[in-house]
Amino acid sequence: MSIKALPSLSETVKTHGLGANKKLGQHFLLDMNLTDKIARLAEPLEGHNVAEIGPGPGGLTRALLLRGAEKVIAIEMDERFIPALAEIGDMSDGRLEIAQGDALKYDIAANLSAPRKIVANLPYNVGTKMLINWVTASPIFWTQLVLMFQLEVAQRVVAQPGDAHYGRLAVLCQSVAYCRMAFEVPARAFTPPPRVDSAVVVLDPMETPFEDLKTLGRLTQEAFGQRRKMLRRSLRKLAEQSELDLDEWLGSCGINPKARPETLPVSAFQDMARAINANR
Repeated sequence: MSIKALPSLSETVKTHGLGANKKLGQHFLLDMNLTDKIARLAEPLEGHNVAEIGPGPGGLTRALLLRGAEKVIAIEMDERFIPALAEIGDMSDGRLEIAQGDALKYDIAANLSAPRKIVANLPYNVGTKMLINWVTASPIFWTQLVLMFQLEVAQRVVAQPGDAHYGRLAVLCQSVAYCRMAFEVPARAFTPPPRVDSAVVVLDPMETPFEDLKTLGRLTQEAFGQRRKMLRRSLRKLAEQSELDLDEWLGSCGINPKARPETLPVSAFQDMARAINANR
């Protein structure tokens, strides 16, 4: 038998008595056409190992295996889903490994051989934190991220200067990867439907990502933590801690101290971060 012979996702959920846990941010995507569409974004999958976060009843897991992933590690915190995932594993010719536990604590690089991709319908409550962990990892250990978030988070990843959603997340992600929104998914596609729509984003790493994400992260946290204020005010504390004259620091980067952070391109934040390091 093959994966295609497995019962439908709806039948699997019913058979195993699987209900969504709101505390864990669970919303099931039971439409195999949609899960296949997500898996196609990660192609080619042949010769690639994939980490999937929060597989639930395994719709995306099935799609990734059917599309030819060399190996899939399905990292699932909720033990209720393990039997349903094990049924997929029995049909996967040894290509599925199930890891029960907290994905925030799981070392993907240590447990999955390169080349690695991360493909997931991320839980709403921890998705942003996971993404920041992956894009700030040094060195970058993945060859592609294909991730579904609630729409607002997806918009924050791909936002450009001047956009309402432009902020720290955009600067960090776009300093290491080419980011694009692939498609939106309406709330009605999920069971149970969440209160907001979702979207899938794709991140492909740059050949030469920005070198100091730690400094960039601290800088953007200060700047966008007070996004309505001019940089002269929001970055004053950081300048003092870095032993920099604020106006000279910003001036050396060609930045008006009266500018607000949401107006600056990603490159401007990178220039500011480099100037901090040059002063050490």
